[in-house]
Amino acid sequence: MAERVSNYENTNRLFDKAANAIDLPEDERLLLKTPFREVQVEVPLRMSNGHIEVFLGYRVQHNMARGPMKGGLRYHPHVDIDEARSLASLMTWKTALVDIPFGGAKGGITCDPALMTLTELEHLTRRFTTRIGLAWGLHTDIPAPDVNTNAQVMAWIMDEYSQRYGYTPGIVTGKPLALGGSPGREAATGRGVSIITREACLEFGIELKGARVAIQGFGNVGSWTARLLAEMGARVVAVSDFSGGLYCSDGLPVEDLFRHAAMTRTIGGFGSGEAISNEDLLGLDCDILIPAALGGAITQENARDVKTRMIVEAANSPITTIADAILEERGIPIVPDILANAGGVTVSYFEWVQNVQVFTWDEARVNEQLEKIMSRAYQNVIGVMRDKNVRMRTAAFMIAIARVAEAERLRGGF
Repeated sequence: MAERVSNYENTNRLFDKAANAIDLPEDERLLLKTPFREVQVEVPLRMSNGHIEVFLGYRVQHNMARGPMKGGLRYHPHVDIDEARSLASLMTWKTALVDIPFGGAKGGITCDPALMTLTELEHLTRRFTTRIGLAWGLHTDIPAPDVNTNAQVMAWIMDEYSQRYGYTPGIVTGKPLALGGSPGREAATGRGVSIITREACLEFGIELKGARVAIQGFGNVGSWTARLLAEMGARVVAVSDFSGGLYCSDGLPVEDLFRHAAMTRTIGGFGSGEAISNEDLLGLDCDILIPAALGGAITQENARDVKTRMIVEAANSPITTIADAILEERGIPIVPDILANAGGVTVSYFEWVQNVQVFTWDEARVNEQLEKIMSRAYQNVIGVMRDKNVRMRTAAFMIAIARVAEAERLRGGF
């Protein structure tokens, strides 16, 4: 029987498993699982053909006990309130796990950017900002790029918000360098994934040099992950995106593929490697499998087809809870998303700090601090995993939930 679990329910199942492990009281569980605020707006837009379309925009602000809420904005046809709730919750636990002073939020617009002109996307972004900007603030909620959004979208948001509330570069992160963005931010999530992958290989007895790596998704996160792991000596044998996948047992020419994807926005037409499907990629015999696309990639239906020694979750919630249990039963270690892909929000924090201080760090400092924070978070997770004899995902949630619960208790007010 196929599993039918909402994204938010999937996330809360993971929460409950860790909450049981730390004996979190029921009333505190309710407090920590319930979003602080949910906003839905209608965004009317006159399209280039003259017709008016009405788009729905969302922002779920999950928790701000440890600091301003932080999280991306995604533009995708599948964006809805359930997905936003799930991702906002994950951001709360992610920021707590790496111990940066933020809470969690997430949102986006239900649209298909591939069917829109650049002018339409700009007008949609600006109208969305005017309608939801009251819920944002430098010390309240700071958006960032996510699926189908980028530095240019953040620039439009910053400009529109600043026109209404005064010059506020720190209202978003992931901006262009010329507008207060941080050096190293573009590569940050992929760099964090590569750092955690390197450390996890040591834990699970995998030699990274020469390791066969398959990466589903070759957007910002997947492409930088591939590039950085290749620099570490790994052999990237397969990658994929919406156009399909490429496979080469000897390893793909990652640098050439990176440049091709940067110019064409797809790996399609690259002209090297054997064509495979996204589903085939997930079932490849490899040492490290990195799902770096959308959530729900590995499910009850395909979890038994996975042939890898380790999975590193670069995407958010790429494995459903039933699939997670199947993989656990099969003994395949999983490095959880709230640890593996936390590099992005960590460098977003650095960007926000630089904007608040009006002082720019150089890229070497950014990367050095990222390495320090990611490595420390990894060691904390491994310590709990060993001490409590739990899986890495549960250990990560245990640390994060305990930190947010402590902040709520100290702040009181309920």
